[in-house]
Amino acid sequence: MLLAPFESIAEPLIAILPYWEGIIVHDSKDEPDYFIQDACRTLLNNVLQYTLTLGNYELDSLRKLDEAIKTSPYRPFGTYMFCSSEGAACIENSEIVLKMLHLTMQSHEKPYDNIVHDCLSEHIGYASVMKHVIENSISGEIIAKPDSESSYKMGMSLQLEAIGVGVQNEDAPIALEIARDIENNHSRNVAKLAIELSEKQCIMAELEWYKERCEKESGITYYDSFRKHEDINANLGRENLARFWDEIIEMWERHELPHDFQSQNKWINAGTAYRKLVEPLDIAYYYSMSKGKSNYLSEGRPNRYKVIQKWMEAKEKTRSSRGQRPRTKPASLTEDSCFWAYVEEASEDLENLKQDQHQKLESLEMFEGYVTKMIGHRNISSDVFLEGSSFMKWWKEWKNYKQNQISGWSSPLYKIMESES
Repeated sequence: MLLAPFESIAEPLIAILPYWEGIIVHDSKDEPDYFIQDACRTLLNNVLQYTLTLGNYELDSLRKLDEAIKTSPYRPFGTYMFCSSEGAACIENSEIVLKMLHLTMQSHEKPYDNIVHDCLSEHIGYASVMKHVIENSISGEIIAKPDSESSYKMGMSLQLEAIGVGVQNEDAPIALEIARDIENNHSRNVAKLAIELSEKQCIMAELEWYKERCEKESGITYYDSFRKHEDINANLGRENLARFWDEIIEMWERHELPHDFQSQNKWINAGTAYRKLVEPLDIAYYYSMSKGKSNYLSEGRPNRYKVIQKWMEAKEKTRSSRGQRPRTKPASLTEDSCFWAYVEEASEDLENLKQDQHQKLESLEMFEGYVTKMIGHRNISSDVFLEGSSFMKWWKEWKNYKQNQISGWSSPLYKIMESES
């Protein structure tokens, strides 16, 4: 039903639902009357109009499949388990899932009224079908075709039987073949990237050492050091990691990685660590090249960081539903990898404010509030407060400006900074 627009199924569905409720909730044994059967026929007919139209295309190209299903508002996601009286089969690839859903609706071997009756029975008998599937999976029962020519063909025929699509359907084996090839390619791609990721950890370690060296030997942040004097080795590492993560994002956007790749902890954690450590260097490089003539956040931020951040934020939503413990000590890397871009923009806004561009006052006060909140959540690393950092330079100038404007001026950030000084 989800394959058809709601407007096409609403009326017959509303007529059928009370009957289904009587059977499911009240354990009614009443046979469907003529009106219910007629509503079922109308519902099935409307759905078939879409599935038959969408299902009649060649599977030589998955891109053609995309073209063919544009009229359907339905997009599968996750793992689908197709159940029938013969068993069950699981498929993950969303495009193949959609094709199989179409094929299950395209049976021409039975009279139309029998199809209507079977669809109605399957909806009502879903619990018993699931019980049968679970019992068979526990007992290890399988249904094999004795005339299968090989174990691979036997496995495919078993899947098709479980799904409820006959092997004689020419499209079905092709769809499963494509699903198998896609999953194999996904596995090979992930294995290749995993090896490369382990190799890139050496570069990450070198950049962490560079950060520590700047703080201990020069007394400034690695952001400010890189912005003033570009370190050749750090820059080579930055570019190397950029190519690696650009490749990952491009593969993901081309659907060359598993459907759940962006939700796997391994890649979310690796991407987040990369973003927090390396994006400040990209920001430093950007502003050293642009000379303050453009905005990193609106014009210069690479797509890889935006995508990796979206992956992390989507995962955080599921984690927050389980509750998270607040930080007890400052972050080793500032949580917001764009922090230094905000500092750059705040520094420019402050200079403009001094030139009587009073519209910049609001954005500066918002930045102050942002920093206050970050400190309160312990999301800013300690190197930000080193004496020679760009942030401390901004803070001193902002404090002086406010104190000259307002006698006895104070703010939550002012109290925090004064207590730490």
